[in-house]
Amino acid sequence: MPIDEHAWQFFRAGGVDQVLFRSGADIANLGALDQKLWVALACPTRGLDFDERTLDLIDTDHDGRIRPPELIAACEWACAHLRDPDLLLHGSDAIALADIVDDGHAETPLAEEARRILALRGRPHADRLTLQDVTDRGDLLAAMRFNGDGVITPATAGDDDVLRDTLQRIAAMAGDPPKDRGGEAGIDRARADAFFADAHALRDWEARAVHDAAAMPLGPDTLAAAQAVAAVRAKVDDYFARCRVAAFDSRAVPALNPSTEEYEALAAQPLSLQAESIAKLPLAPVAPGRSLPLQHGVNPAWADALHHLRQAAVEPLLGAGTAALTEDDWHQLQQRLAPCQQWLAARPANPLATLATQDLAQLLAHEAAVMDLIAQDEQVEPHNARIADLEKLLRFQRDLLPLLQNFVSFQSFYRREGAIFQAGTLYLDGRSCDLTVQVDDVARHAVLAGLAKTCLAYCQCTRNGQKMGIAAAFTAGDTDFLLVGRNGVFYDRHGHDWDATITRVIENPTSVMQAFFSPYKKFLRLIEEQVAKRAAASDSLAQGSLGTLASSIAATGAPTAAPAAGARTVPPLKLPGRIDVGTVAALGVALGSISAVMVAIFSKFIDLGQWIPIAIVGIVMAISGPSMLIAWLKLRQRSLGPILDACGWAINGRMRVNVRLGGSLSQTARLPRHASRVAPDPYAERHGWSSAVALAVLAGAMAVLAWRMDWLAS
Repeated sequence: MPIDEHAWQFFRAGGVDQVLFRSGADIANLGALDQKLWVALACPTRGLDFDERTLDLIDTDHDGRIRPPELIAACEWACAHLRDPDLLLHGSDAIALADIVDDGHAETPLAEEARRILALRGRPHADRLTLQDVTDRGDLLAAMRFNGDGVITPATAGDDDVLRDTLQRIAAMAGDPPKDRGGEAGIDRARADAFFADAHALRDWEARAVHDAAAMPLGPDTLAAAQAVAAVRAKVDDYFARCRVAAFDSRAVPALNPSTEEYEALAAQPLSLQAESIAKLPLAPVAPGRSLPLQHGVNPAWADALHHLRQAAVEPLLGAGTAALTEDDWHQLQQRLAPCQQWLAARPANPLATLATQDLAQLLAHEAAVMDLIAQDEQVEPHNARIADLEKLLRFQRDLLPLLQNFVSFQSFYRREGAIFQAGTLYLDGRSCDLTVQVDDVARHAVLAGLAKTCLAYCQCTRNGQKMGIAAAFTAGDTDFLLVGRNGVFYDRHGHDWDATITRVIENPTSVMQAFFSPYKKFLRLIEEQVAKRAAASDSLAQGSLGTLASSIAATGAPTAAPAAGARTVPPLKLPGRIDVGTVAALGVALGSISAVMVAIFSKFIDLGQWIPIAIVGIVMAISGPSMLIAWLKLRQRSLGPILDACGWAINGRMRVNVRLGGSLSQTARLPRHASRVAPDPYAERHGWSSAVALAVLAGAMAVLAWRMDWLAS
């Protein structure tokens, strides 16, 4: 059948037509399904109850999100490597070798690589490969000499101790060496090429000096002579420059030599021959035309360096027994060693510069062996690529169908099988809420999730020092006691229990019946609040009046001296009467007016006759009707889409959550079917005669109503 003629089957849930996956052909032809019929168009790879490794294999651009092209490519790849696409419906993590089909583009067929893995596992005659056989390949490859990661370690050298030592030295000098699959530091081809390139450059540099006699007048000892001259060049030049200035003007001699004050400063502190203050002094006392002594009378801080200069350079080049160095001798010495100095300046600046010639030769002798080991390890890499393909095939066979049922359609959610976006179950306020999603940023999530017209409670969950945020949808029961700070228990999909505390609530109606009683509850709550405020205000006023009265009484009854002549006399305190006559009259008038109004209303109500029931219904609907209408409209708009969109999904449909589905997502506490109460509540409220009086008043009212309506005429 052509791909554009594939016959799809759909089911309707949440007000949206959703595709059913009942055969491998449905999965193979997923690319032909109009994406307008997909429930979701993108989902994150984290925060879901799904194998993250499988999601990462599908996410080929590694942006942390899965989109339709990536999911379609995964389905086509899996179907191309399976003998029968219906194998994707079984959800198995094992595959028969006969069911593996190779695409013909790789050098090593998948089935052949599977047999190789089974042989390495010690099951050469097995005909089924499991996901564990492939995912545990890290331990298997780490134990192999060549594991295909392109990194060789000292252990790769085997029994060759010299080659092992060479690999260790190369790894130590390479800087930040890579690690192989076993976690051991080693070298790869890039570092080996760079290392041996530096070694060849250093060897060639040394070879130029060996073949240039002018650059090496002392043969192998020329290098030591040049280094001895370089060590004291700046200080010797300084000495002869001072002597020239002294020859120019003898008056400068005291200034060119250390002063008495400088020596006094030195004497005042602990002395050391290596002290910087001594090393700054001239090599010897300065005088016009004086030679530089090399043995006696020199700066003690430079005595060893000058002694080494005499042995390594002066005597071999200027003659034995030379005890002093003139300025001409110094220039001649530098000219003889100038080619060597130029050669030293051209020395390659690389980490191998400190190696001795013998060590460098030993490392270069093993270059071919090291590069051969790297080549052998790289030859195993195609097998690793095939192993990765086998892991991919096994994971797709196990996980593709559940992902399709939670992405292309929401079959798992609407069949109450547990969708991958459901984080777990929250138990709080006598209810269990199954529609919970993991939330990282509550403020950002609430902006979009509020459009779902669903009552949401955001909770902070903690367990063993770990924290997690969730949003739980309350879709049944009342919301009177969903308050910030209330505690509950959250069970994640793995059965772990977390302490949950409400941090934010988005209020929305959960049913029309709840909306019916909502105005009365608000009215009673308002009355309670007003009564409490009035009582608190009256109590404060009474307490203040009593305090003032007590102070006045205390002031009046205290003994005082006779008032002086002409002093003002304070009249005695007069207490107010208990009841004012005007107040009583005003209360009587008010009660009379209220009674008259109530009698008039009751008379008009009785005059309605047989329309009284309709009037009662009308009054109730006038009070509860608007609230019920708003609740009905919101319940019709209650949707799952905004909740998931706020979590990073791209929901294509509205995905309604009606009252019936909401009742299954949030279940209230009920006694089991065969349970019974064995004893009455000893702390139940005792109403006494109040219930009987209320029933008598109700019966009397019904009798009066029946008499006025002539219902008793017969």
